[in-house]
Parts: sequence; structure tokens; C-alpha cells
Amino acid sequence: MKILVTTIPFGQKDRKPLEILESVGADIQINPLGRKLTETDLADLIPGTDILIAGTEPITESVLDRANQLKLIARVGIGLDSVDLLAARARQVAVSYTPDAPSPAVAELTIGLMIDLLRNSHVSNLRLHQGVWYRFFGKRLTEVTIGIIGLGRIGSRVVKHLAGFDCQSILVSDINPEVQTPEHPNCKVRRVEVDQIFHEADIISIHIPLSPATKDLITARQIEQMKPEVLLINTSRGGIINESDLYNALNAERIGGAAVDVFEHEPYIGPLNGMDNCLLTAHMGSMSVDCRTQMELEACEEAARFIMNQPLQSSVPEEEFENRSA
Repeated sequence: MKILVTTIPFGQKDRKPLEILESVGADIQINPLGRKLTETDLADLIPGTDILIAGTEPITESVLDRANQLKLIARVGIGLDSVDLLAARARQVAVSYTPDAPSPAVAELTIGLMIDLLRNSHVSNLRLHQGVWYRFFGKRLTEVTIGIIGLGRIGSRVVKHLAGFDCQSILVSDINPEVQTPEHPNCKVRRVEVDQIFHEADIISIHIPLSPATKDLITARQIEQMKPEVLLINTSRGGIINESDLYNALNAERIGGAAVDVFEHEPYIGPLNGMDNCLLTAHMGSMSVDCRTQMELEACEEAARFIMNQPLQSSVPEEEFENRSA
């Protein structure tokens, strides 16, 4: 079977994922452009492909129309907003993903971004490289109210890490009433509506998937409800915070700052690049060696199972398809 690996990077730190594909006799093509593919790029490359080991490139209905042999999309990662699940199902293309593997790295980066924003480490670094010695006053995690939007794999891990800092005021919100509120002996966690987080939190961290319901969840309207020194963090998906409204708020110093790891269009080039009060990282939440390797391994293991006619272990759950149909 022909396997097209589009995710970038792939196999840079560990060859085991590639060796798994080689062991089942696959004909492997690794992203020949060495960058994130556009919809047009993928449409040109995908004809004749049986299995796609995918990153976050757009797997649209138009792309799937060109995928004349495609049988499996194995997503390297947790987000599914880039995949037209209903179009894949209509064409009898199976879809798997790796929901657990990236969670530890993304959660740890989130904590790092919180501390960085509270202490202005990134601005101090910039100033010192410019020859300016300035010592910023900051705050500790225990001094602030932290709002977590989304209690899935990553959001719940973030709360667990915050408990280790003895945080005394954590507000959490999730649209799924069946998701349990985390309980930790060292900190106080309260389940609230998302609007209460907007009003009361000093730090707001987003951990939800991008969907029609969450697109532009935070715009100028929500920002107006927030404290003037609030710090916004997004390590989930671009498009959840309206980037234009975020820029306007930062430029007007309406909020204290932001940390953004994910963007609506990547690689990102835009007005946020010039804002000292906005810490930017290049969608690197999952980019620890162990987590990235595990993501690649799990996706390649699914591809190998498929080739050997074995059941998939990480198929996208039915509720994801139902959410697209709603």
C-alpha cells in the first residue's frame, strides 16, 4: 500500500515510526515540500494514496474527491478540525487519531506560558538583548484566579499541575455536564459558567477543540467583560480567539497580555508579531521529543494494523461525527 506522510516534522528524533511502516512493506512518500501543505498541495499529492498520515493540513471534501484510493486517514495529533469527517465517512475512509499522546507536553507548555506572562520573562529577555536592564514586578500563580475553559485531556492536566503550585482559586468550565470537576487537596477548584470566567479570572487558558460552536468564542464582546489586566492563553486551536480583536485589545492595552501557540492560518505572519505584550510560539505545544515521537508511533501503528487487516485501536469516536451533523 502507498502511504503519504504529510505531517511535519516526521521521524526527526526517532526512526521507529518509519520502521513500523517499512516493516509492513509500505510504499512510503514523506512530504516532499518540507512544510505544511495547502489544500491545493494535498490535492495534487493524494491521488493513488491508500493511507494518509496527516498533520493539520486541510483534508477537505475537494481533497477527498481527488483521493481515489484513500482508505485511512491517521491523524498525528488530537485536533480534527482540519478533517472533513462526514466527507471521509461518505467515501468509506476510516479516520484515527492520537488523542492522549500530545496532552502532557501541551499541558506543561501551558503552565510555562502562564508563568512567563505573570513574570514578563519574554519581555525581559527582549529588553536585555537590546541592552536594557529592567526588573519587572510580577505575580505568582498562587496570587491569581485562573480560568480553565475545557476539561478534556489537556485542560484537566493543567488543573492537576496548578494544584502542585497550591493555587487557591481555579475556575473551570466545560460544555459537557458529564465531565467531572477535578478535585485536588491542595487547591480550590470551582465549576462555573464560562461567562463567570470571563468576568473573574486573571488568567484565562483555552483547552477546547475548534468547531462551528467554538469559532470566535472570544471576540471584542467577551474581552470587554474581562479584567483590564487579564492574561489570555491559547494552546488549543487558532480561530477560537478572534485574532483581529485580540490585536486591538493588546494594542489598546485593554488586557494585560496574551500567549498564543496556535493560529487561524499557519505559519503565522500578522500584526501580533509586533506586540511585546503577546508571547508567540510556533504551534509547538506537542513538540517535546517523547510526546511527538509517541504521536507518530501511534499513527503509524494504526496504519500497520490497517494494512494487516487488524482492528484500529484509536478510531475517531462516533460523537465527533455526530457533532459535525448537528
